[in-house]
Order: sequence, then structure tokens, then C-alpha cells
Amino acid sequence: MSRSDGRGRHFDTVLFIFGLVLLLTGLVLGAGGAYLAFLGGSWYYLIVGIGLLISGMQLTQRKRGATFWFVLVFIGTVIWSAWESGLNYWRWIPRLDLILILAIVFALVAPRLGYAKGATRACAAVLCLVLVVAGGLAFVPYGYTNPGTLPTAGDASLETDVGDAQVADNPADADWSAYGRNAAATRYSPLDQINRDNVGELKKAWEYRTGDVLDHRWGAETTPLKIGQNVYLCTSRNILISLDAGTGKERWRYDPKVPEDAIPYTAACRGVSYYEVPEDRPNVPADESASASAPAGDAMTCRTRIFSGTLDGRILAVDAETGKPCADFGNNGQVDIKEGMGVAPAGYVSINSAPTIVRNVVVTGHQVLDGQRRYPPSGVIKGFDAVTGELRWAWDAGNPDRTEPLKDGETYTRGSPNMWTTAVGDNNLGLVYLPMGNSAADYWSSSRTEAENDWSVALVALNVETGRPVWKFQTTHKDVWDYDLGSQPTLLDFPTDQGPVPAVLLPTKQGEMYVFDRRTGETLFDIEERPAPQGGAEPEQRSPTQPYSKYHTLRQPELTEKDAWGMSPFDQLACRIQFRQASYEGIYTPPTADQPWIEYTGYNGGSDWGSVAVDTRRGVIIANYNDMPNYNEFVPREKANELGWRPREELAADRGGAEGAGDPQEGTPYAMNVNAGWRLKQTGLLCVQPPYGGIRAIDLKSGKTIWDRPLGTARSNGPWGIKSGLPIDIGTPNNGGSVVTAGGLVFIAAATDDLIRAIDMETGKTVWQDVLPAGGQANPLVYEANGKQYLMIVATGHHFMETPTGDYVITYALP
Repeated sequence: MSRSDGRGRHFDTVLFIFGLVLLLTGLVLGAGGAYLAFLGGSWYYLIVGIGLLISGMQLTQRKRGATFWFVLVFIGTVIWSAWESGLNYWRWIPRLDLILILAIVFALVAPRLGYAKGATRACAAVLCLVLVVAGGLAFVPYGYTNPGTLPTAGDASLETDVGDAQVADNPADADWSAYGRNAAATRYSPLDQINRDNVGELKKAWEYRTGDVLDHRWGAETTPLKIGQNVYLCTSRNILISLDAGTGKERWRYDPKVPEDAIPYTAACRGVSYYEVPEDRPNVPADESASASAPAGDAMTCRTRIFSGTLDGRILAVDAETGKPCADFGNNGQVDIKEGMGVAPAGYVSINSAPTIVRNVVVTGHQVLDGQRRYPPSGVIKGFDAVTGELRWAWDAGNPDRTEPLKDGETYTRGSPNMWTTAVGDNNLGLVYLPMGNSAADYWSSSRTEAENDWSVALVALNVETGRPVWKFQTTHKDVWDYDLGSQPTLLDFPTDQGPVPAVLLPTKQGEMYVFDRRTGETLFDIEERPAPQGGAEPEQRSPTQPYSKYHTLRQPELTEKDAWGMSPFDQLACRIQFRQASYEGIYTPPTADQPWIEYTGYNGGSDWGSVAVDTRRGVIIANYNDMPNYNEFVPREKANELGWRPREELAADRGGAEGAGDPQEGTPYAMNVNAGWRLKQTGLLCVQPPYGGIRAIDLKSGKTIWDRPLGTARSNGPWGIKSGLPIDIGTPNNGGSVVTAGGLVFIAAATDDLIRAIDMETGKTVWQDVLPAGGQANPLVYEANGKQYLMIVATGHHFMETPTGDYVITYALP
């Protein structure tokens, strides 16, 4: 046998195998396409499947007709892709990647069908070039828009007057004295030592490790405070730590001994609060001997305090100088917020956000463990005297007209709306602004009371002296989408044609932004009540309308089947089938009992606990956001019981998993299963195209977009959990917010690529970045110590975002 005969038989075998590949590809696409067409979807997959079946069959028989059918499929696919995708790069990928690869192989084996080698090789070379260019285009930034111009810094600041009772009201330029830097929560630093011209020189200055590392439910989400020469922070399990701001040397630590079983969905401690006892308050002795010997008015220990909440429902007060408990506050430096709540299993009542202090009242809400029961402990908001720890008032949205202490044997309304995020307060007005969550059992509303329906998912302004509501605005009526208000509001002097107005800015998970006169609740921009979809599992419960802000929205256009995505036609087809199997009528699609439904934006959409930053000199809002649908499904109670979906305290071990994934919702007809991010289980890839998260600059006065861009690269993301290592701007999911500075920079981590970035406020482009040793799902801060400006980030990772766990406090500075 000659060498040519052996090579010929080899190529015949290759030809036959490739024919089988086309057959199998056509069979899968054709079968799936037939089902998609049956569901009312695109006929492309059925048609192309038939074409590939015929081509593959003829190829195994070495018939030249195979070429005709394949070319027909190829040309048809290009035309169809152009029709469905336009100039949208990401849409072309699953529509053309496989067919291009198949075309290259076809061209290489075509000589065995009698075609000239030169022509087929040239064709293969051209197709290879197209494939390489297409792959290279993935590294070109997409989704960057720059329709506006950044306003210049004005003479008049939009910083607002909330009083001067505490350092957080008017922090020193060098300090970061509240969770949002100041009592107004602007997240704006007037420091400009680090600026656009020199930010590229930033280097790590020092690193500190807390020693608090978790192997499950990790995600501290911490933003420290910096006051004077001191940094104050809390860890995942509420260990309080003070560091030297210039060196990172530990000054003190206090461990409240939070038990492991108290960890709710996430072991988060977003921040602590700083408080100075007013001079006109009585002395706060360190011990009895000091109390007996010190004359009235002398400065003593615990004049400055660090307040923090714990995962087991306590408010701690420790001396800011020593870290020792303030003995006169409550029971030796702590109060238990669970009093009056009745039965409260471990992990059900957790404080994961910094308390808000207004007029010497420590105001705290708390997280109620989601998805477990319809009637868990109450979401009551409490106000404690900042010196003595005495309960001043308690406001329960389930019984909103009563704020006085309970009588013996009484309990607060079980399952009532809670406030798990961070409030904001105005000392001048004596108001605290509460971003409220929902009643327990987020996705079922039939058992809610009239009061719960009135006060849930609303911004509520409370009189901090009495605990009574002054005004409210509800952002979602009868919420069954987990659209609780997660963002801390921001207080500012809003510029209007009639002059500045004391305002409160409120972002939401739906992507809406609202602006109110914070004195009265009057909106500064029109709010439209639009018709909402009806029907679903509780048709009598659905509100006929839902509110939409005419100021600004981060929401993207509604989904269509064309938006279903994947890395190949196979997973895109699977996602298209899922889309057709589900109910989807746009935002506020009613939950359905007989089929899945798509929620877009998802419960982690829009703005969440990281909130927004406001440059009060330029009049610019910086908002990072998520853009991912959820794929939701009700599971009947009997089936849920069979699956072992029971409330957490009834299980032998914590099942873990994403929030909403297998939640029992005991006390309602259905358990709840949420596919967070709507992804295919087989690959872990999302069913919608990038970007999945972005960051935007917004003109504060007009609400118009200045620039918008994806946030996050693919370097730590990929199918089957494999890190791609590729610096492709896909815009990843992100949790955590930003800080803006007078140096013209935005600093942010938040994304799942484990990078911290500096973004030029003028253009929206990244001008510096560094790799973090763990996920940076926290808000950074900027401060000055010993004449040097620092950037700080707490990098602990996050189980929900699937970023690496750690215990790092990292600072950067110029050399």
C-alpha cells in the first residue's frame, strides 16, 4: 500500500467522523429547536439542525451535496445572526462561534469530496482569520458610553447641614467618620493628594490581617472608620479592632464572642459608628473608684464610643480609646435588641449594618433571616439612649401607631417589615430615614396585614425623639420580588432653579432613583404610577400600578428571547427554551404557581447595600449596579418537604447555598427556589449576555447620564467555575460601593475579578488597578494620616459572589 493510499484512507476516516459530528450537532440542535418552536420560539435551531443532519449524512457517504447543505446553513446563520444581533458583539458569539469552527474543518476535509486543495485551504485560512479577529475583538472594551460632559467643581458645595453635634456631621477633611464618610452618607472625600496625574504610582503601604476567617457564609462587607490617628473596624464575627491609621499597628481589640450558629445568610459587619458624649451629659465613669473621686464635668473613659451591632442581635458600646465595654451602657456595654420579639432561633435576628446615631439616640434595624418562615421575629426598629442604653422607643411597621414600651407578655408583630441596611439621619431636623425591607416570606403576600402592606419597602422618615413616622414613600406596592430597599440614602442640598433644597436621594434595586425634600417627603421630580402586570398565583393581591421615577433609572430594556445567551448555540438554545418555559411580562411579572417566572431586575439588581457616592463639588452621582435576571420557581409545600426544605433551625446542618435557593417559606403554600442570576447549572454561565454589572456617572441636577461602562473583567470568571485569567471587560456582578475624591477619582472594588480600581471621573476609564488577595466586596475609604493620603479596602471575599475568602485590611499610598 502506498503512502498516498494510507493518507487517503486516513482522511476518509476524518471525513466520516466529521460527518458524524455534523449529524450529532444537527440532531441536538434540531431536537431542541423543535421543542423551542413548539413553545413559540425561534425556528432557526430546528431549520439549521435539519440542514446539518442532511449535510452530515451526505458527508459520511462522501457526497458533494453535503457542501451545498452546509454552505446553506452557514449563510443562513450569518444572515440570521445579523438580523438578531445587529452590531452587538456579544450576541454574535453563540450564534457564530460553533458554525465558524465547523466551517474551517469542512474546508480542510473538502478536498476528499473532489474540491481543489488550494481553494479549500484558502477558504479555511480566511475563516481562521475571521475566527482569530472575532476572538481578538473580545478584548476591545464594549458598553462604554460617554454622552455627557462632567460638570466642573463649583464654588458652592452641595454638602448639606445636618448639624454639628457629632464629628460625623462635619468630619475633618482627613477623616472618614461614618459608614458613608459623614452623617449625610455622601462617600465624597475632599482629599486630592492622590489625583489623576499620579494615581498610577499608588503602592501598597501596609497590610493587616484580622485573623477572622470563615470557610462558609463569609463576606464581612466592612468599611472602617478613620478618626484622628485611629482606624476602627469590625470583622465577620463582630470582633472590634482599632488600628493606627499610619502604620496599621493594632491598638486594641474586643471580641464579643458571637457564636457560630448566629451567622445568618452572610457573616457581614458593614461598619461601626463613632459617638462623643455631649459635655452637658453626666460623667461616664470607668469604674466605681473613678466615679467616686472624679468631680462632675471631668473627662473620663467612654466619653468617645464605638457602637456596633452583632450577628446575635446585640448593640455593643466600647471605649474608643481602650476597646473596653462602656459599663454604664445597658448591661455592661451591651443591650439585646431581641427583647420583646418572642422566640428567636439563632441566626434569625442579626445586625449587619452600622447603627445610626441622631440626637443621642442609637437607631438600629436588623436582618430577619430571609425565606425561612412567614412569622419569624419582628422587624421592629429600636432607638436606644446613646449614654445609658435605655430603650427610648420601638417602631414596629406591623403596628405603626405604637412606639411606647411593651407590657408584660406582649411581643412585637412577628414577620413584620424590617430594615437590614444602613439608615441615615439629620440632627437638625431630628429625623432618621429608614430604607425598609419587606414582610417575611418575600415572595408570598396573601397573609400580610394592611399595615404591613402600607409600610413595607418604603423610605420612612421617623421623628428620632418619639419614634413616630413623619412621612414615607413606598417604592414597591405589595412586593413579592424581594425588592427591599438595600441602599443607604444620601442627604444633600439639591440644586433647583429656586435654590438649594434639603433633600434625600434614594436608589433602589429596580434601578430607580428618587429625590425628596427630606423635610416633607415631597418629591422633587415627578413619579409616575404605571400599570403593572396582573394575575399569577395571587391575582387578587397584585397592585394595579407601580411607581417609576422620572429622575433617573439604571434599568435596562425589558428582555426578549433574543437576549438569551450562552457561549455556544447549545447553551443559548437551552436558555431560550428556559425563557419560553417561564412567565415574563417585564418588571413586576407576578409570581406564578404553574410555571417558573423571570424577575428582571433581579433581587440583586440596581443599587444594593454599597449605595452611591456623590461628588458634592461637581454635582455628580457615581452609581455601580447589577444587571442580572433571576429565574424563580414556586415549589409546592409537599414537594418541598420531600426535598428536605425546612426552616434552618429544624435541620441537622446548614444547607448553605445562595439566598432564595431552596427557601422553605414555612407558613405559606409554597417554598421558593431562586436561580440567582439565571444561569445554566451545567456550565454556571449566565443566560444573558454581558455586561452583568456596570458603573455610571450621573449629572446630579438633571439626572442625565454622563458616562456608563461595564465594571469587572473575566479574569476570575469562566464556565464550570474555571478562572479564565482574561482581562475582558464583561462587567461582572458586583457588591459594594465606591468613594469619590476631590482628586477627580472614583475608587471601587466590588466586582468578582478581585481587583481594586481607580476610575477617571472625567472619562470613566480605569487609570490604576491592583489585584487583591481576596474578594473586595466592601466599600473602600480614603483618609489622611501624618500628611499622607491613604486608600483602604477590607478584602474578605464573599460566598454569594464566589470570591476568595480572606481577612485583609489593605492600604495604598503614593511612594
